[in-house]
Amino acid sequence: MKASTSSTVPVNAVPPAAGQIRSSRIAPHSHIKGLGLNAEGYAAGDAAGFIGQEAAREACGVVVDLIKSRKFSGRALLLAGAPGTGKTALALAVSHELGAKVPFCPMVGSEVYSTEVKKTEVLAEVFRRAIGLRIKETKEVYEGELTELTPTETENPLSGYGKTVSHVVIGLKTVKGTKQLRLDPAIYEAILKEKIVVGDVVYIEANTGAVKRVGRSDAYASSYDLESETYVPLPKGDVHKRKELVQDVTLGDLDAANARPQGGQDIMSVMGSLVRGGRSEITDKLRREVERVVKGYVDQGIAEVVPGVVFIDEVHMLDIECFTYLNGLLESPMSPTVIFATNRGRCTVRGTDDIVSAHGIPSDLLDRCLIVKTETYTRDQVGKVVQLRASVEGLQLGPGVLEKLAEEGERGSLRYALQLLTPASILAHLGGRKQIELQDVGEMNELFLDAKTSAKRIGEDGGFDGSR
Repeated sequence: MKASTSSTVPVNAVPPAAGQIRSSRIAPHSHIKGLGLNAEGYAAGDAAGFIGQEAAREACGVVVDLIKSRKFSGRALLLAGAPGTGKTALALAVSHELGAKVPFCPMVGSEVYSTEVKKTEVLAEVFRRAIGLRIKETKEVYEGELTELTPTETENPLSGYGKTVSHVVIGLKTVKGTKQLRLDPAIYEAILKEKIVVGDVVYIEANTGAVKRVGRSDAYASSYDLESETYVPLPKGDVHKRKELVQDVTLGDLDAANARPQGGQDIMSVMGSLVRGGRSEITDKLRREVERVVKGYVDQGIAEVVPGVVFIDEVHMLDIECFTYLNGLLESPMSPTVIFATNRGRCTVRGTDDIVSAHGIPSDLLDRCLIVKTETYTRDQVGKVVQLRASVEGLQLGPGVLEKLAEEGERGSLRYALQLLTPASILAHLGGRKQIELQDVGEMNELFLDAKTSAKRIGEDGGFDGSR
């Protein structure tokens, strides 16, 4: 470390207390908001957090249109390019373009290697989580403010002692009118369990008799500064109404719910469910049964299947067994869109000794993929990415710093240039400066090495030579 670049830490450089500032973690791809395409599907320059990669963005835009029109299910997209060229960012941009309602399940190729379940089971679970099911159900409900709660008691016919509740009479009020209902004693038990009293706004399902307390009517609101109650307005419309409820689940959720054993209510069953740990495999028979029920819902018009996206990063880490299983999954009737990403060229397929293929993927699976290439960033593009990340992280760059970091990104890698930002900002803060200066970047270069420089310092014997 040069003596000229080191400076005495001022008194005001003490970090503030934890309660004085509020910061949130900034992820590597927080700035990605979409593909940045115009209405015609062309890349609109540097937009939506993307710098460059116009051809790759436009290709992914075509894939997004195919997914939205349900014409890409069972196919695969391969993002191939050097490290740090935006493959993961493209996949995340595709998920942003599809919206939050379309399931997006990212994973890394090495996640399949588990000691608890088989590799193929991990892939099957991810694929099932990526298939959404939008269930639309119309329910008849009674909703309103409870104005009357009168249980009617009769002699217990089973014994000569005590009385039992034969029915309960309740009154419900809305903005439009009131209604009196005569309900089953089981619903009265549910009302007592929910601790519902007169003045509460309640919601009762006509088909199942389920009772839910929405809150306290705002007519009973007081002028206290702090309240323990949640006050809700008086419901609009009639007391008896039809409501359309939409619920989004995945096939993975249905598999897990049906595979979970339903034990008893005794203490031993509860303790046994807590002690029982680890993951368990879901049988194909159960999955076929779930698909049969789902197909019935779809035929009745109750549910709609929403194929999602599975993103497998570092796909070359999968072995030949996983690739063979993926072929079968892609051909299944309920198959999501699959996006692969790899930075490998021609290499041996994992799990084999003599099969060499492009990108480490067998040729039969590679033939199913549309391949999109990502280009290496130029110095000007590296500078734009650094400037964008600096603005996202709230950092100020001094004169010449952006050009220096762009040079480091071109010489080393884009990731190395971005990784220098935060350490350099800490050094500038300790030096009492509000912006990053050239001396901060120079000192960081003395403290840290990029991957190419580190590789050059490895000697012929495999040892690290620090004098190079």
